[in-house]
Amino acid sequence: MSESINNFRIWFNRTDARITNWMARYGILFLRVSLGVVFFWFGVLKFFPGLSPAESLAARTISVLTLGFVPTNVAVFVLAVWESLIGLGLIFGIFMRAILLLLFIQMLGTITPAFIFPQEVFQVFPYVPTLEGQYIIKNIVLISAGLVLGATVRGGTVVDDPVVARIARRMQRRKDSDQ
Repeated sequence: MSESINNFRIWFNRTDARITNWMARYGILFLRVSLGVVFFWFGVLKFFPGLSPAESLAARTISVLTLGFVPTNVAVFVLAVWESLIGLGLIFGIFMRAILLLLFIQMLGTITPAFIFPQEVFQVFPYVPTLEGQYIIKNIVLISAGLVLGATVRGGTVVDDPVVARIARRMQRRKDSDQ
């Protein structure tokens, strides 16, 4: 009985290590491409009036932020180009520093309706978001994904070995304390 349990543990640990290694190897790629698809998709929708559920709120937000100097049709077009550009940059993995900068600036803009139009973002403030509010809240995940991708633009990577990760953290702490 104990030999079969031991064999199962060995099999489980090997399988777990292989899966973890695969996730470490491909996770950043999948994260980058999937985030790119989301941005590209949402951006392209804004090129077609009435298709994006966020179009009206985005247009009104940009109007308030620019004190009405930017016409809403121009604002939505620029936003469509901006989001599509972010999406393509992420999908193809090009100009990542610039793309992530555009992403974070765009994310700042997507959060502002919660402060400018709280009555449209929450049914009951601050507990029950509207559909538009849920759309804004999900951006927390997009921001977090951008942060993870940002950690890799200078060669950072996901490490699947806890011992290697511990050593890397110690080395980073020493490097940080030396500066």
